[in-house]
Amino acid sequence: MTLLTQNEYKAIAADLDMPTGAFIDGKFRPAASGATFATTNPATGEELARIASCDAADVDLAVEKAREAFDDGRWSRMHPSERKDVLIRLCKLITRNARDLAVMESLDSGKTIYDCETVDIPETIHCLKWHAEAIDKIYDQVSPPSDDHIAMVLREPIGVVGLVMPWNFPLLMLAWKIGPALAAGCSVVVKPAEETTLTTLRLAELASEAGLPRGVLNIVPGGGAEVGEPIGRHMDIDMVSFTGSTVTGKKFLTYSGESNAKEVVLEMGGKNPAVVMDDAENLDRVADHIVNGAFWNMGENCSAASRLIVHKDVKDELLMRIAHHAKQWNVGDPLDPETRLGALVSKAHYNKVCSYLEQADNIVLGGKADNGFVEATVVEVSDNTDTLAREEIFGPVLSVIEVSGFDEAILMANDTEYGLCASIFTANVKRAIRGARALRAGTVTVNSFGEGDITTPFGGYKQSGFGGRDNSVHAHDQYTQLKTMWIDLADDADEAVD
Repeated sequence: MTLLTQNEYKAIAADLDMPTGAFIDGKFRPAASGATFATTNPATGEELARIASCDAADVDLAVEKAREAFDDGRWSRMHPSERKDVLIRLCKLITRNARDLAVMESLDSGKTIYDCETVDIPETIHCLKWHAEAIDKIYDQVSPPSDDHIAMVLREPIGVVGLVMPWNFPLLMLAWKIGPALAAGCSVVVKPAEETTLTTLRLAELASEAGLPRGVLNIVPGGGAEVGEPIGRHMDIDMVSFTGSTVTGKKFLTYSGESNAKEVVLEMGGKNPAVVMDDAENLDRVADHIVNGAFWNMGENCSAASRLIVHKDVKDELLMRIAHHAKQWNVGDPLDPETRLGALVSKAHYNKVCSYLEQADNIVLGGKADNGFVEATVVEVSDNTDTLAREEIFGPVLSVIEVSGFDEAILMANDTEYGLCASIFTANVKRAIRGARALRAGTVTVNSFGEGDITTPFGGYKQSGFGGRDNSVHAHDQYTQLKTMWIDLADDADEAVD
Protein backbone atom coordinates (compact mmCIF):
# COMPACT_ATOMS: atom_id res chain seq x y z
CA MET A 1 0.00 0.00 0.00
CA THR A 2 1.30 3.46 -0.90
CA LEU A 3 1.26 5.75 2.11
CA LEU A 4 0.15 9.38 1.89
CA THR A 5 1.87 12.40 3.40
CA GLN A 6 1.16 13.71 6.87
CA ASN A 7 -0.77 16.66 5.42
CA GLU A 8 -2.87 14.39 3.22
CA TYR A 9 -3.81 12.26 6.23
CA LYS A 10 -4.71 15.39 8.17
CA ALA A 11 -6.96 16.49 5.31
CA ILE A 12 -8.78 13.15 5.43
CA ALA A 13 -9.11 13.47 9.20
CA ALA A 14 -10.69 16.91 8.90
CA ASP A 15 -13.36 15.58 6.54
CA LEU A 16 -14.40 12.43 8.44
CA ASP A 17 -18.02 11.99 9.49
CA MET A 18 -17.86 10.37 12.93
CA PRO A 19 -20.59 7.87 13.89
CA THR A 20 -22.05 8.59 17.32
CA GLY A 21 -25.11 6.40 17.99
CA ALA A 22 -25.51 2.87 19.22
CA PHE A 23 -26.19 0.50 16.29
CA ILE A 24 -29.16 -1.70 17.15
CA ASP A 25 -31.53 -3.58 14.83
CA GLY A 26 -29.87 -2.19 11.72
CA LYS A 27 -29.82 1.52 12.55
CA PHE A 28 -28.11 4.13 14.67
CA ARG A 29 -30.00 5.37 17.70
CA PRO A 30 -29.23 7.37 20.85
CA ALA A 31 -28.85 5.67 24.21
CA ALA A 32 -32.18 5.10 25.93
CA SER A 33 -31.11 7.50 28.67
CA GLY A 34 -29.93 10.12 26.20
CA ALA A 35 -26.49 10.11 27.86
CA THR A 36 -23.27 10.52 25.88
CA PHE A 37 -19.55 10.34 26.52
CA ALA A 38 -16.65 12.06 24.78
CA THR A 39 -14.15 10.16 22.68
CA THR A 40 -10.89 12.05 22.29
CA ASN A 41 -7.73 11.95 20.23
CA PRO A 42 -5.08 10.78 22.72
CA ALA A 43 -2.33 12.48 20.71
CA THR A 44 -3.89 15.96 20.99
CA GLY A 45 -6.61 15.77 23.63
CA GLU A 46 -9.11 17.01 21.03
CA GLU A 47 -12.68 15.77 21.36
CA LEU A 48 -13.58 13.78 18.25
CA ALA A 49 -17.25 13.07 18.97
CA ARG A 50 -19.78 12.40 21.66
CA ILE A 51 -20.89 8.78 21.63
CA ALA A 52 -24.15 7.29 22.91
CA SER A 53 -23.46 6.13 26.47
CA CYS A 54 -25.56 3.01 26.79
CA ASP A 55 -26.67 1.02 29.81
CA ALA A 56 -28.60 -2.14 30.68
CA ALA A 57 -31.76 -0.90 28.91
CA ASP A 58 -29.88 -0.64 25.62
CA VAL A 59 -28.29 -4.04 26.19
CA ASP A 60 -31.75 -5.52 26.72
CA LEU A 61 -32.99 -4.01 23.46
CA ALA A 62 -29.95 -5.20 21.51
CA VAL A 63 -30.28 -8.73 22.90
CA GLU A 64 -34.01 -8.76 22.13
CA LYS A 65 -33.36 -7.80 18.51
CA ALA A 66 -30.46 -10.23 18.22
CA ARG A 67 -32.65 -13.04 19.56
CA GLU A 68 -35.43 -12.21 17.12
CA ALA A 69 -32.95 -12.31 14.26
CA PHE A 70 -31.51 -15.61 15.43
CA ASP A 71 -34.82 -17.34 16.08
CA ASP A 72 -36.50 -16.37 12.81
CA GLY A 73 -33.46 -17.65 10.87
CA ARG A 74 -32.85 -14.56 8.74
CA TRP A 75 -29.11 -15.23 9.24
CA SER A 76 -28.76 -18.42 11.28
CA ARG A 77 -30.63 -20.49 8.68
CA MET A 78 -29.53 -18.55 5.61
CA HIS A 79 -27.77 -20.80 3.08
CA PRO A 80 -24.04 -20.96 3.89
CA SER A 81 -23.08 -19.66 0.46
CA GLU A 82 -25.36 -16.64 0.93
CA ARG A 83 -23.82 -15.86 4.32
CA LYS A 84 -20.42 -16.09 2.68
CA ASP A 85 -21.47 -13.68 -0.06
CA VAL A 86 -22.58 -11.08 2.49
CA LEU A 87 -19.28 -11.23 4.36
CA ILE A 88 -17.29 -11.02 1.12
CA ARG A 89 -19.28 -7.92 0.18
CA LEU A 90 -18.41 -6.49 3.59
CA CYS A 91 -14.73 -7.10 2.88
CA LYS A 92 -15.06 -5.23 -0.41
CA LEU A 93 -16.72 -2.28 1.33
CA ILE A 94 -13.99 -2.18 3.96
CA THR A 95 -11.43 -2.18 1.15
CA ARG A 96 -13.16 0.77 -0.53
CA ASN A 97 -13.24 2.66 2.77
CA ALA A 98 -9.87 1.45 4.04
CA ARG A 99 -8.13 4.81 4.13
CA ASP A 100 -10.92 6.56 6.04
CA LEU A 101 -11.06 3.65 8.49
CA ALA A 102 -7.29 3.78 9.00
CA VAL A 103 -7.35 7.50 9.76
CA MET A 104 -10.36 7.13 12.06
CA GLU A 105 -8.62 4.30 13.91
CA SER A 106 -5.45 6.34 14.32
CA LEU A 107 -7.32 9.40 15.60
CA ASP A 108 -9.36 7.41 18.11
CA SER A 109 -6.60 5.19 19.51
CA GLY A 110 -3.29 7.02 19.09
CA LYS A 111 -2.03 4.20 16.88
CA THR A 112 0.32 5.19 14.09
CA ILE A 113 -1.18 5.59 10.64
CA TYR A 114 1.68 3.40 9.42
CA ASP A 115 0.39 0.46 11.48
CA CYS A 116 -3.25 1.17 10.68
CA GLU A 117 -2.58 1.29 6.93
CA THR A 118 -0.10 -1.60 6.67
CA VAL A 119 -1.28 -3.99 9.40
CA ASP A 120 -4.64 -3.37 11.07
CA ILE A 121 -6.91 -2.69 8.11
CA PRO A 122 -5.40 -5.27 5.71
CA GLU A 123 -5.44 -7.93 8.46
CA THR A 124 -9.06 -7.07 9.33
CA ILE A 125 -10.08 -7.67 5.73
CA HIS A 126 -8.02 -10.86 5.49
CA CYS A 127 -9.50 -12.24 8.71
CA LEU A 128 -13.12 -11.62 7.69
CA LYS A 129 -12.51 -13.01 4.22
CA TRP A 130 -10.82 -16.14 5.61
CA HIS A 131 -13.74 -16.95 7.92
CA ALA A 132 -16.24 -16.15 5.17
CA GLU A 133 -14.54 -18.62 2.84
CA ALA A 134 -14.56 -21.26 5.59
CA ILE A 135 -18.36 -21.15 5.95
CA ASP A 136 -19.09 -23.79 3.32
CA LYS A 137 -15.88 -25.77 3.84
CA ILE A 138 -16.20 -26.94 7.45
CA TYR A 139 -17.87 -30.34 7.42
CA ASP A 140 -19.72 -32.15 10.18
CA GLN A 141 -19.15 -35.80 11.02
CA VAL A 142 -20.72 -39.26 10.94
CA SER A 143 -19.63 -41.57 13.74
CA PRO A 144 -19.16 -45.36 13.29
CA PRO A 145 -22.00 -47.05 15.24
CA SER A 146 -23.68 -50.36 14.40
CA ASP A 147 -25.17 -51.48 11.08
CA ASP A 148 -28.60 -50.54 12.38
CA HIS A 149 -27.76 -46.93 13.25
CA ILE A 150 -26.33 -43.73 11.85
CA ALA A 151 -24.96 -41.15 14.25
CA MET A 152 -24.34 -37.64 12.94
CA VAL A 153 -22.38 -35.04 14.90
CA LEU A 154 -23.59 -31.61 13.86
CA ARG A 155 -22.41 -28.08 14.61
CA GLU A 156 -25.16 -25.56 15.24
CA PRO A 157 -24.74 -21.84 15.95
CA ILE A 158 -24.70 -21.25 19.68
CA GLY A 159 -27.21 -18.40 19.50
CA VAL A 160 -26.85 -14.82 20.73
CA VAL A 161 -23.23 -13.94 21.47
CA GLY A 162 -21.85 -11.06 23.54
CA LEU A 163 -18.48 -9.75 22.35
CA VAL A 164 -16.55 -7.49 24.73
CA MET A 165 -13.68 -5.79 22.96
CA PRO A 166 -10.28 -4.33 23.91
CA TRP A 167 -9.02 -0.89 22.90
CA ASN A 168 -5.60 -1.80 21.49
CA PHE A 169 -6.69 -3.28 18.13
CA PRO A 170 -10.29 -2.09 17.72
CA LEU A 171 -11.02 -3.30 14.17
CA LEU A 172 -8.71 -6.30 14.06
CA MET A 173 -9.95 -7.80 17.33
CA LEU A 174 -13.52 -7.14 16.18
CA ALA A 175 -12.77 -9.14 13.03
CA TRP A 176 -11.21 -11.94 15.09
CA LYS A 177 -14.55 -12.34 16.85
CA ILE A 178 -17.32 -11.43 14.42
CA GLY A 179 -15.60 -13.38 11.62
CA PRO A 180 -16.19 -16.85 13.12
CA ALA A 181 -19.32 -15.79 15.06
CA LEU A 182 -21.14 -14.56 11.95
CA ALA A 183 -19.74 -17.42 9.87
CA ALA A 184 -21.32 -19.85 12.33
CA GLY A 185 -24.71 -18.14 12.01
CA CYS A 186 -24.84 -16.39 15.39
CA SER A 187 -26.30 -13.00 16.16
CA VAL A 188 -23.97 -10.74 18.12
CA VAL A 189 -24.04 -7.86 20.58
CA VAL A 190 -20.72 -6.00 20.67
CA LYS A 191 -19.42 -3.77 23.42
CA PRO A 192 -16.47 -1.79 22.02
CA ALA A 193 -13.98 -0.28 24.45
CA GLU A 194 -14.98 3.23 25.52
CA GLU A 195 -11.62 4.53 24.35
CA THR A 196 -12.02 3.21 20.80
CA THR A 197 -15.60 3.06 19.55
CA LEU A 198 -15.64 4.89 16.22
CA THR A 199 -14.43 2.28 13.72
CA THR A 200 -16.60 -0.44 15.27
CA LEU A 201 -19.68 1.69 14.66
CA ARG A 202 -18.57 2.46 11.12
CA LEU A 203 -17.99 -1.22 10.34
CA ALA A 204 -21.51 -2.06 11.53
CA GLU A 205 -22.83 0.52 9.09
CA LEU A 206 -20.82 -1.08 6.28
CA ALA A 207 -22.08 -4.54 7.27
CA SER A 208 -25.66 -3.34 6.91
CA GLU A 209 -24.79 -1.91 3.51
CA ALA A 210 -23.31 -5.28 2.55
CA GLY A 211 -26.64 -6.98 3.25
CA LEU A 212 -26.22 -8.29 6.80
CA PRO A 213 -29.80 -8.57 8.09
CA ARG A 214 -30.90 -6.15 10.79
CA GLY A 215 -30.50 -7.40 14.34
CA VAL A 216 -27.60 -9.71 13.50
CA LEU A 217 -24.83 -7.24 14.40
CA ASN A 218 -25.53 -4.79 17.23
CA ILE A 219 -23.06 -2.32 18.75
CA VAL A 220 -23.70 -1.03 22.28
CA PRO A 221 -21.11 1.58 23.38
CA GLY A 222 -20.58 2.42 27.02
CA GLY A 223 -18.69 1.60 30.18
CA GLY A 224 -17.84 -1.73 31.71
CA ALA A 225 -20.28 -1.48 34.60
CA GLU A 226 -23.04 -0.05 32.40
CA VAL A 227 -22.72 -2.36 29.38
CA GLY A 228 -20.09 -5.04 29.96
CA GLU A 229 -21.53 -6.43 33.15
CA PRO A 230 -25.14 -6.47 31.85
CA ILE A 231 -23.88 -8.45 28.84
CA GLY A 232 -22.07 -10.87 31.15
CA ARG A 233 -25.14 -11.35 33.33
CA HIS A 234 -27.80 -11.35 30.63
CA MET A 235 -30.08 -14.39 30.82
CA ASP A 236 -30.68 -14.47 27.07
CA ILE A 237 -27.07 -14.32 25.91
CA ASP A 238 -25.72 -17.80 25.21
CA MET A 239 -22.01 -17.09 25.13
CA VAL A 240 -19.53 -14.29 25.81
CA SER A 241 -16.12 -13.84 24.22
CA PHE A 242 -13.89 -11.31 25.97
CA THR A 243 -10.46 -9.87 25.17
CA GLY A 244 -8.81 -7.63 27.73
CA SER A 245 -7.17 -7.65 31.13
CA THR A 246 -7.02 -10.74 33.32
CA VAL A 247 -8.68 -8.91 36.22
CA THR A 248 -11.70 -7.96 34.10
CA GLY A 249 -11.83 -11.28 32.27
CA LYS A 250 -12.25 -13.24 35.47
CA LYS A 251 -15.36 -11.22 36.29
CA PHE A 252 -17.14 -12.77 33.33
CA LEU A 253 -16.76 -16.21 34.89
CA THR A 254 -18.53 -14.86 37.97
CA TYR A 255 -21.23 -13.22 35.86
CA SER A 256 -21.83 -16.51 34.04
CA GLY A 257 -22.02 -18.52 37.25
CA GLU A 258 -24.45 -16.07 38.79
CA SER A 259 -26.73 -15.91 35.73
CA ASN A 260 -27.46 -18.59 33.12
CA ALA A 261 -24.11 -20.47 33.06
CA LYS A 262 -23.41 -19.03 29.60
CA GLU A 263 -20.26 -20.23 27.91
CA VAL A 264 -17.28 -17.91 28.34
CA VAL A 265 -14.09 -17.56 26.27
CA LEU A 266 -11.37 -15.28 27.63
CA GLU A 267 -8.23 -13.95 25.96
CA MET A 268 -6.39 -11.98 28.60
CA GLY A 269 -3.00 -10.62 29.62
CA GLY A 270 0.57 -11.66 29.07
CA LYS A 271 4.12 -11.10 30.29
CA ASN A 272 5.70 -12.85 27.39
CA PRO A 273 9.30 -14.09 27.56
CA ALA A 274 11.84 -13.92 24.75
CA VAL A 275 14.62 -16.37 25.62
CA VAL A 276 17.95 -15.72 23.90
CA MET A 277 20.63 -18.38 24.38
CA ASP A 278 24.40 -17.99 24.00
CA ASP A 279 24.41 -19.82 20.66
CA ALA A 280 21.74 -17.63 19.02
CA GLU A 281 22.75 -16.83 15.45
CA ASN A 282 22.81 -13.33 13.93
CA LEU A 283 22.26 -11.19 17.02
CA ASP A 284 21.39 -8.22 14.82
CA ARG A 285 18.38 -10.12 13.47
CA VAL A 286 17.51 -11.28 16.99
CA ALA A 287 17.60 -7.67 18.18
CA ASP A 288 15.29 -6.62 15.36
CA HIS A 289 12.74 -9.26 16.40
CA ILE A 290 13.01 -8.32 20.08
CA VAL A 291 12.53 -4.61 19.36
CA ASN A 292 9.55 -5.26 17.11
CA GLY A 293 8.01 -7.59 19.68
CA ALA A 294 8.48 -5.17 22.56
CA PHE A 295 7.58 -1.84 20.95
CA TRP A 296 5.08 -2.60 18.17
CA ASN A 297 1.79 -0.78 18.82
CA MET A 298 3.52 1.13 21.65
CA GLY A 299 3.74 -2.14 23.58
CA GLU A 300 -0.06 -2.06 23.92
CA ASN A 301 -0.23 -5.68 22.90
CA CYS A 302 -1.09 -8.72 25.02
CA SER A 303 1.48 -10.78 23.11
CA ALA A 304 4.27 -8.19 23.38
CA ALA A 305 7.72 -9.62 24.01
CA SER A 306 8.04 -7.60 27.19
CA ARG A 307 10.48 -9.84 29.09
CA LEU A 308 13.93 -10.51 27.60
CA ILE A 309 15.64 -13.47 29.27
CA VAL A 310 19.17 -13.46 27.86
CA HIS A 311 22.30 -15.52 28.44
CA LYS A 312 25.03 -13.54 30.18
CA ASP A 313 27.58 -14.28 27.43
CA VAL A 314 25.59 -12.42 24.75
CA LYS A 315 23.68 -9.89 26.85
CA ASP A 316 25.94 -6.88 26.33
CA GLU A 317 26.25 -7.32 22.57
CA LEU A 318 22.51 -7.96 22.20
CA LEU A 319 21.61 -4.85 24.20
CA MET A 320 23.94 -2.79 22.02
CA ARG A 321 22.15 -4.04 18.91
CA ILE A 322 18.73 -3.52 20.51
CA ALA A 323 19.70 0.10 21.19
CA HIS A 324 20.64 0.51 17.53
CA HIS A 325 17.31 -0.86 16.25
CA ALA A 326 15.27 1.02 18.87
CA LYS A 327 16.53 4.33 17.47
CA GLN A 328 14.35 3.69 14.43
CA TRP A 329 11.24 3.64 16.66
CA ASN A 330 10.67 7.37 16.84
CA VAL A 331 7.88 9.04 18.81
CA GLY A 332 5.67 11.55 17.02
CA ASP A 333 2.38 12.54 15.44
CA PRO A 334 0.45 9.31 14.72
CA LEU A 335 -0.73 10.75 11.37
CA ASP A 336 2.88 11.16 10.20
CA PRO A 337 3.67 7.99 8.21
CA GLU A 338 7.29 8.18 9.43
CA THR A 339 6.21 7.79 13.08
CA ARG A 340 6.62 4.34 14.65
CA LEU A 341 5.44 5.10 18.21
CA GLY A 342 2.20 7.02 18.61
CA ALA A 343 0.33 8.13 21.71
CA LEU A 344 -0.79 5.79 24.48
CA VAL A 345 -4.53 5.30 24.33
CA SER A 346 -5.59 7.50 27.24
CA LYS A 347 -4.33 9.77 29.98
CA ALA A 348 -5.13 7.12 32.58
CA HIS A 349 -3.13 4.48 30.76
CA TYR A 350 -0.25 6.90 30.18
CA ASN A 351 -0.12 7.57 33.90
CA LYS A 352 -0.09 3.85 34.63
CA VAL A 353 2.87 3.24 32.30
CA CYS A 354 4.70 6.22 33.79
CA SER A 355 4.22 4.77 37.28
CA TYR A 356 6.21 1.71 36.21
CA LEU A 357 8.99 3.87 34.77
CA GLU A 358 9.25 5.60 38.14
CA GLN A 359 9.97 2.19 39.73
CA ALA A 360 12.80 1.36 37.33
CA ASP A 361 16.25 1.35 38.96
CA ASN A 362 18.35 0.72 35.86
CA ILE A 363 17.05 2.26 32.64
CA VAL A 364 19.57 1.46 29.92
CA LEU A 365 17.65 3.00 27.03
CA GLY A 366 14.88 5.59 26.71
CA GLY A 367 12.64 6.24 29.67
CA LYS A 368 11.34 9.61 28.52
CA ALA A 369 7.59 10.24 28.82
CA ASP A 370 5.83 13.42 27.78
CA ASN A 371 2.16 14.36 27.45
CA GLY A 372 0.78 10.99 26.44
CA PHE A 373 3.84 9.70 24.57
CA VAL A 374 6.45 7.25 25.90
CA GLU A 375 9.66 6.46 24.04
CA ALA A 376 11.05 2.96 23.53
CA THR A 377 12.52 1.96 26.88
CA VAL A 378 14.79 -0.89 28.02
CA VAL A 379 15.14 -1.62 31.73
CA GLU A 380 17.51 -4.11 33.37
CA VAL A 381 16.11 -5.86 36.44
CA SER A 382 17.98 -7.94 38.96
CA ASP A 383 15.75 -10.99 38.78
CA ASN A 384 12.30 -12.26 37.92
CA THR A 385 10.78 -11.04 41.19
CA ASP A 386 11.03 -7.39 40.14
CA THR A 387 7.65 -5.70 39.57
CA LEU A 388 8.70 -4.74 36.03
CA ALA A 389 9.39 -8.41 35.29
CA ARG A 390 6.13 -9.71 36.68
CA GLU A 391 3.35 -7.22 35.91
CA GLU A 392 1.93 -6.44 32.49
CA ILE A 393 2.95 -2.84 31.79
CA PHE A 394 1.23 -2.62 28.39
CA GLY A 395 3.59 0.08 27.19
CA PRO A 396 6.87 0.30 25.22
CA VAL A 397 8.98 -1.07 28.07
CA LEU A 398 11.28 -4.10 27.75
CA SER A 399 12.52 -5.72 30.99
CA VAL A 400 15.87 -7.54 30.70
CA ILE A 401 16.92 -10.43 32.95
CA GLU A 402 20.31 -12.18 32.76
CA VAL A 403 20.64 -15.96 33.06
CA SER A 404 23.53 -18.45 32.98
CA GLY A 405 22.04 -21.43 31.17
CA PHE A 406 19.17 -23.10 29.33
CA ASP A 407 17.41 -24.71 32.29
CA GLU A 408 17.50 -21.48 34.29
CA ALA A 409 16.10 -19.57 31.32
CA ILE A 410 13.15 -21.92 30.81
CA LEU A 411 12.40 -22.01 34.53
CA MET A 412 12.38 -18.21 34.67
CA ALA A 413 10.30 -17.90 31.50
CA ASN A 414 7.62 -20.12 33.03
CA ASP A 415 7.72 -18.33 36.41
CA THR A 416 4.71 -16.15 35.66
CA GLU A 417 0.95 -16.25 36.10
CA TYR A 418 0.59 -15.75 32.35
CA GLY A 419 1.09 -18.07 29.39
CA LEU A 420 0.06 -16.35 26.18
CA CYS A 421 3.17 -16.21 23.98
CA ALA A 422 6.87 -16.96 24.21
CA SER A 423 9.89 -17.16 21.93
CA ILE A 424 13.27 -18.84 22.00
CA PHE A 425 16.38 -17.95 19.99
CA THR A 426 19.01 -20.65 19.57
CA ALA A 427 20.98 -22.30 16.75
CA ASN A 428 20.63 -25.76 18.30
CA VAL A 429 17.63 -27.54 16.80
CA LYS A 430 17.18 -29.95 19.70
CA ARG A 431 17.42 -27.10 22.22
CA ALA A 432 14.90 -25.10 20.19
CA ILE A 433 12.37 -27.91 20.15
CA ARG A 434 12.97 -28.83 23.81
CA GLY A 435 12.56 -25.19 24.77
CA ALA A 436 9.44 -24.67 22.67
CA ARG A 437 7.83 -27.73 24.23
CA ALA A 438 8.85 -26.74 27.76
CA LEU A 439 7.59 -23.14 27.51
CA ARG A 440 4.09 -22.93 28.96
CA ALA A 441 2.42 -20.68 26.40
CA GLY A 442 -0.28 -20.93 23.77
CA THR A 443 2.02 -19.73 20.98
CA VAL A 444 5.79 -20.32 20.96
CA THR A 445 7.96 -18.95 18.17
CA VAL A 446 11.46 -20.15 17.38
CA ASN A 447 14.11 -17.64 16.24
CA SER A 448 11.43 -15.01 15.64
CA PHE A 449 8.72 -12.95 17.28
CA GLY A 450 5.15 -13.51 16.09
CA GLU A 451 1.64 -14.71 16.78
CA GLY A 452 1.26 -17.17 13.92
CA ASP A 453 -1.39 -16.17 11.38
CA ILE A 454 -5.08 -16.60 10.68
CA THR A 455 -4.60 -20.37 10.19
CA THR A 456 -3.17 -20.93 13.70
CA PRO A 457 -5.13 -20.80 16.98
CA PHE A 458 -4.34 -17.90 19.33
CA GLY A 459 -4.88 -18.02 23.07
CA GLY A 460 -3.08 -18.72 26.29
CA TYR A 461 -2.28 -21.02 29.16
CA LYS A 462 -2.84 -20.22 32.83
CA GLN A 463 -4.29 -16.73 33.45
CA SER A 464 -3.81 -15.65 29.84
CA GLY A 465 -6.76 -17.57 28.49
CA PHE A 466 -9.83 -19.66 29.16
CA GLY A 467 -12.34 -21.69 27.21
CA GLY A 468 -11.23 -21.46 23.58
CA ARG A 469 -9.06 -19.89 20.92
CA ASP A 470 -9.27 -17.05 18.44
CA ASN A 471 -8.18 -17.52 14.80
CA SER A 472 -8.06 -20.70 12.68
CA VAL A 473 -10.89 -23.19 12.29
CA HIS A 474 -10.72 -23.72 16.06
CA ALA A 475 -12.23 -20.25 16.53
CA HIS A 476 -15.47 -21.55 15.02
CA ASP A 477 -15.82 -24.10 17.83
CA GLN A 478 -16.52 -21.46 20.47
CA TYR A 479 -19.51 -20.10 18.52
CA THR A 480 -21.17 -23.47 17.92
CA GLN A 481 -22.80 -26.25 19.90
CA LEU A 482 -22.32 -29.90 19.06
CA LYS A 483 -25.46 -31.96 18.55
CA THR A 484 -25.59 -35.74 18.19
CA MET A 485 -28.35 -36.98 15.88
CA TRP A 486 -28.91 -40.71 16.42
CA ILE A 487 -30.93 -42.48 13.71
CA ASP A 488 -32.29 -45.99 14.17
CA LEU A 489 -32.19 -47.99 10.90
CA ALA A 490 -33.47 -51.29 12.24
CA ASP A 491 -36.08 -52.88 9.96
CA ASP A 492 -39.35 -53.14 11.85
CA ALA A 493 -40.17 -56.30 9.90
CA ASP A 494 -37.07 -58.01 11.33
CA GLU A 495 -38.33 -57.33 14.82
CA ALA A 496 -41.91 -58.50 14.17
CA VAL A 497 -43.12 -61.48 16.12
CA ASP A 498 -44.78 -64.25 14.03
